[in-house]
Amino acid sequence: MKALILAAGRGERMRPLSDHIPKPLLRLHGKPMIEWHLLALARGGVREVVINTAWLEDQLVEALGDGSRWGLTLRYSMEGRDHGGALETAGGIAKALPLLVDRDSDCFWLISADIHVPGFRFDSGHSRAFAHSRDLAHLWLVPNPPYNAEGDFALDAAGRLARDGADRRWTYANIALCRAALVAGIVPGKHAALGPLLFDAARADRLSGEALTGAWHNVGSPEQLAALNAAPATG
Repeated sequence: MKALILAAGRGERMRPLSDHIPKPLLRLHGKPMIEWHLLALARGGVREVVINTAWLEDQLVEALGDGSRWGLTLRYSMEGRDHGGALETAGGIAKALPLLVDRDSDCFWLISADIHVPGFRFDSGHSRAFAHSRDLAHLWLVPNPPYNAEGDFALDAAGRLARDGADRRWTYANIALCRAALVAGIVPGKHAALGPLLFDAARADRLSGEALTGAWHNVGSPEQLAALNAAPATG
């Protein structure tokens, strides 16, 4: 199963650091943030990774190359070159699909470049189980952070996600297994958000999830990055 790393964003809250360096290349414990994901994907047995790009995208291509140093094959879905800028999450996935899958039923890993999850395992058992399900996506979740106090989903004991109701104690952690059919209605090149598609999948009972164990950081600002770099490295 291939993987898509979302790396196209401008990183507004990370300015001024991101004015001249793409956010995924900012260094965390001696490595570009995106490299932590590449190493974890390689450890999990993933061999082909697609990276979507827009802001300062040539720097990403130059820095990461073909992926051979990690035992990976990297390919790039270049939204800046082809569309003049980032297409949002669902739009970025739709554009990248030809590099990821052959059919709407095919699946792939999805992760955002600007989260730090040093202990996460891209487990092939998870990907096989998901591929044999009827779900459109399987999400990893964290307890609602202050910036998303109302939450995204309720999670039941069977691992099913619901959007409706008041018990939305969980926030999508920006790590998922996805089926290409999730974005089948998005025309490549169109700007589209992922959230509404996930909410629709939950209402159709085609969305599963689980709580993320271990450290998780949404690295959004220079202050957050500095604090992580000052703390002991893990993973």
